[in-house]
Amino acid sequence: MAGSGKAHLRAKEETLLRVEDLTVEFPVGRGKVVHAVSGISFDIKRGETLGLVGESGCGKSTTGRGILQLPRPTAGSVILDGENLAGLSNEAMRQKRTDLQMIFQDPVSSLNPRRTVGEVVAEPLEVWGPANKDEQWAKVSVMLDAVGIDPDVARYKHPHEFSGGQCQRISIARALVLEPELIICDEPVSALDVSVQAQILNMLEDLKAEYGLTLVFIAHDLAVVKNISDRVAVMYLGKMCEVSESDELYAHPAHPYTQLLLTSIPMPDPLVTIDRQLSEDEGLPSPINPPSGCRFRTRCPFADEICERVEPQMRRVNDDHFVACHHPLVTIEESEVTISA
Repeated sequence: MAGSGKAHLRAKEETLLRVEDLTVEFPVGRGKVVHAVSGISFDIKRGETLGLVGESGCGKSTTGRGILQLPRPTAGSVILDGENLAGLSNEAMRQKRTDLQMIFQDPVSSLNPRRTVGEVVAEPLEVWGPANKDEQWAKVSVMLDAVGIDPDVARYKHPHEFSGGQCQRISIARALVLEPELIICDEPVSALDVSVQAQILNMLEDLKAEYGLTLVFIAHDLAVVKNISDRVAVMYLGKMCEVSESDELYAHPAHPYTQLLLTSIPMPDPLVTIDRQLSEDEGLPSPINPPSGCRFRTRCPFADEICERVEPQMRRVNDDHFVACHHPLVTIEESEVTISA
């Protein structure tokens, strides 16, 4: 069930990125506020890929933009390599963003249609250097080649002359050209064909190994996330539900919502029986007025009185598996069972 807590955070010296109590809210008029992200915490080791999953509207993309300080979070800290981004001035944050890049969900609309591909990928270098055009092109050429785009062919063409998968490769080249420490991938394959998805995912894995990248991979498709993530964090209505190593999460989901997401993955079998126990509900709650206690309780078949009163905290299932739930689907380590009303 959607809750809070920091039991799943690792030692600070082990992590490249550490997010604590991140809160992002948007006023919508008449005194109402959208609670997009509500006090979540997570961390990522250098060279690791964290998969961030959940339904549309759960706050995944807002979390990614909160890391980039676009917009500035309402509360919480975002510590990158020992430096709190939330405390930086606008100019200092502008300088720091060379270490952070984002790959957007819609590859075509994220590229300037008036510029050639060579100009699109070189644009970050025009701001941060090198100033020499030949040096810029040499670097752009290496990046385009790394993502499988022929630089000599693409240099003078415009984005509309390429397919969606090719445009996503160009977007990745643009993100890599400044050699960032962390890349946030905001559903980078959701708009692509399945065969192209596999190509992009394999390419990201190769680039991660070659350039030592650290990735936040945002998606709502758990089947996609499993193939690329070292660790997976599940979000629901602005809260963190479950955090685990990828294979462990898929083999032993501890949260009813995680199980719901896993059972929603289509099976290539027309005779398979659909389990509707967790899918039939009275409708999704609103982030403007989220439920008290556990935010998932209005859809959970195991919810009871304590779920209404008490927000669940992250508790350990095993070595690297944590869940925020009063009634988890697996046995919680006895040393971690502490629920206070």
